[in-house]
Amino acid sequence: MKALFDLYHPSHVHLFKNVIWELKEGGHDVLITSRDKEVTVDLLEAYGLDHVTLSGKQSGRLGLLTETGSRFVKLVNIARKFNPDIVAGRINPVSVYAAKLSGAAAIMFKDSDYLTPLSKITNPFVDVMYIPENFDIDLGGSEYRVDAFQELAYLHPDWFQPDPQLLEEYGIDYNERYFVLRFVSMDAHHDGGHHGFSPEMKRKIVSELDQEGTVFITSEQELDTEFEQYRLPVPAHLIHHLLAFASLYVGDSQTMATEAALLGTPAIRSNSFADGDDLSNFIELEDEYDLLYSFGDETAAFEKITSLVAREDLQEEWDQRRQRVINEKVDVTSNMMDLFLQKGGVT
Repeated sequence: MKALFDLYHPSHVHLFKNVIWELKEGGHDVLITSRDKEVTVDLLEAYGLDHVTLSGKQSGRLGLLTETGSRFVKLVNIARKFNPDIVAGRINPVSVYAAKLSGAAAIMFKDSDYLTPLSKITNPFVDVMYIPENFDIDLGGSEYRVDAFQELAYLHPDWFQPDPQLLEEYGIDYNERYFVLRFVSMDAHHDGGHHGFSPEMKRKIVSELDQEGTVFITSEQELDTEFEQYRLPVPAHLIHHLLAFASLYVGDSQTMATEAALLGTPAIRSNSFADGDDLSNFIELEDEYDLLYSFGDETAAFEKITSLVAREDLQEEWDQRRQRVINEKVDVTSNMMDLFLQKGGVT
C-alpha cells in the first residue's frame, strides 16, 4: 500500500507518527509532505521522518491564499507522481483535492465539532471523516466515529511512556514541583475572533506559580522579554514527557490542554471557546472524567489555579481518573492502522 500524509501543524506529526512507523515497519510505502509552521519540521526531523516541505506559514489573508495555492499545485503534482492508495491528514481542502485528483481515498481527521465556511467545499469530497464518537455534528455517510480522544494516538500507554531521564538531561528533576504554561496566538482561520489569556493575567499567573515551584512557558509567538527566563528548556519532541510529570498545566491552547488531561496532569484551560457552547471533547474530559477545567472567564481560571496549587495530594487521584479513560477508550493508532489497511485495499 502507498500512503501519503500531509502534515501542516506540529500536532499532526504527533497524531500520525506511530501509525507511520507501523506502516513502514510493515513494508508499506509512505510519503510525508509538510509545512514549515512552528516546530512541525523540527518534530519530523527529531523523529527521523523523511518529508517534503511544500511551504512555510505566511501572514495575512493574501499571504495565506498565495501559500495555499502553491501548496495545492505542489501536493497535486507529488500525489500524481507517487500514486497513493490513501491520503491522510487533518481535514483541509488541499489534502482532500490532491487525493481526489490522484485517485486516492481521502481519509481526513477532524478534531472539533464545529464547521467552517471551508467545510462546505471540502467535506463532500472526503471518503472517510475520522471523528470522535461524542461529536455533535452530522457529516453524512463519510463519518467514521471512534470512541476515543484522537490524542490517544500518541499518549496511550501502549505507545508512550514518560521517561524522567530524558528530562534530567536538560536539568529538570521530575520529582520537583513544576508547572507548564502554554500560550497560543489564536490566528488560525478556525480561531476567528477568539482569544486567550490577557497579558495582565499571564503576568499574574506566572507570578503566582513562580512562588510555588518552577515555571516553564511554551508559546506559539515570541516570548515577551519578561517571560524569557521561563522559556521551555526541552526540545519540542520531549514536551509530553515534561507534561506527564508536571504538577499543573495552565494555558489557552486547545490541544495541549487535552494532552495534559490525558496524561493525568491537572489541566486548566481558559479561552473564549469555553465561554458558551464548548467543544464536545472538552465537555467530556471535564464532565465525565474530571480531568480538565475550562473557563471563558480568566479570573475564574485564576481562582481554580490557586485552589489546585494549594493541594499537594492530587496525583494519585488524577492517575485513577486517567486510567479510567484508558480503560474505556479505543487505542487510536491501532484503530487507524486497521482503517488505513482496509481503505488501502490490503485487508
